[in-house]
Amino acid sequence: MAKKEVKKNLVFRNKKAFHDFTILDNLEAGIVLEGSEVKAIREGRVNLKDSFVRIIKGEVFLLNAHISHLSTTHTTYRPDEKRPRKLLLHSKQIGKMYSKVTKEGITLVCTKLYFNSKNMIKVEVATAEGKKLHDKREVLKEKSLKRESEQAMKSYK
Repeated sequence: MAKKEVKKNLVFRNKKAFHDFTILDNLEAGIVLEGSEVKAIREGRVNLKDSFVRIIKGEVFLLNAHISHLSTTHTTYRPDEKRPRKLLLHSKQIGKMYSKVTKEGITLVCTKLYFNSKNMIKVEVATAEGKKLHDKREVLKEKSLKRESEQAMKSYK
């Protein structure tokens, strides 16, 4: 008998967004994908590093998210890997996001792409404010100090 495959926890995070921005508010949105893209996401072929979110004519789009095609996909049917993908939100939510984005220095960033409990692909969109260079350095110093203190505590025990 064949063993049943263990389901992996498929969560893809945009680590660069947390480094470059301070996250203010999160919102869950659906995403419009094609069939082969869903299969590619299940295999982990996602890169959210340079992705961002824009509101265009009252609709929200995820831009620059790289979902590569599978080798098993037919050669004549391969969607563009960096095509703009529409995000599914209520008009009230879009209006709130638009009012926040029109303020100076606030942007929309995709922080996470994951499968929810109903096995649907969801995107976590965050309103974020850009960090200055000295803020980034302070965060890196804090992380390294915390890591060193944890290692010292571990070696002490």
